[in-house]
Amino acid sequence: MLLFFLSFLVYFLLYPIHSYPEWRAWVAKPAMSVALFVFFVALLSHMWVGLRDVVFDYLQPASLRPLVAGVLGIGLAGVGVWLVWILFRAQT
Repeated sequence: MLLFFLSFLVYFLLYPIHSYPEWRAWVAKPAMSVALFVFFVALLSHMWVGLRDVVFDYLQPASLRPLVAGVLGIGLAGVGVWLVWILFRAQT
C-alpha cells in the first residue's frame, strides 16, 4: 500500500491531472485499474481487521459485537462493490 501511495504521489507531482476526462483516461488504463483494485482490496482488508479488533475488544455489551461487526463487514463489502462498479464504468 505504501509503495502504491508513494508512486501515486510522484506521478501526480510530475504529471498533474486537471480535468475529469484526464482522470477517467488515467483510471481506464488496465494496469492502473488493476493497481487501484489491489490497493483498495488491501485497504479494505486492513480496515476490516482493525475495526473488527476494536469492536471485539472494546464494545460492551458483548452480545452487540457480532451485530456491529456484521454491519461493518457489509458496509466495507458495499464500498468494495462500489469500487468495482467505478472501475468497470471507467473502462467503458
